[in-house]
Amino acid sequence: MATAKKAAKKAAPKKAAPKKAAKKAAPKKAAPKKAAPKKAAAKKAAPKKKSARKPNAAFMAPLTPSATLAEVIGSKPVPRTEVVKKIWDYIKKNNLQDKKNRRNINADGKLKPLFGKDQISMFDLAKIVNKHVK
Repeated sequence: MATAKKAAKKAAPKKAAPKKAAKKAAPKKAAPKKAAPKKAAAKKAAPKKKSARKPNAAFMAPLTPSATLAEVIGSKPVPRTEVVKKIWDYIKKNNLQDKKNRRNINADGKLKPLFGKDQISMFDLAKIVNKHVK
């Protein structure tokens, strides 16, 4: 019986030992790709042309500037977009942007009554324009 037990133990499957991590293969150089033969492009129907984007009518409506704003841009009614553009032209022409912080606009004699203070942020410009147009 003792030999039968020993034989049974030997016949019993052993647990598999953990495998060692496989060594990483060195990266192979990529073979130069051969140019695939070009196929003739199928003729496509001409794409439909989109109509030009139309500006929003609210921005294009002519607005009358107040007396203080008229000193800077003129008294002729112009759209809101043109009002801001003309103010920026005046600011750049007279070099009124702050040297250290370019986001700030320094007021001169004409802009001080419009702004109400010596310096404003460029982000406040639209708010100020809104107060001075009808």
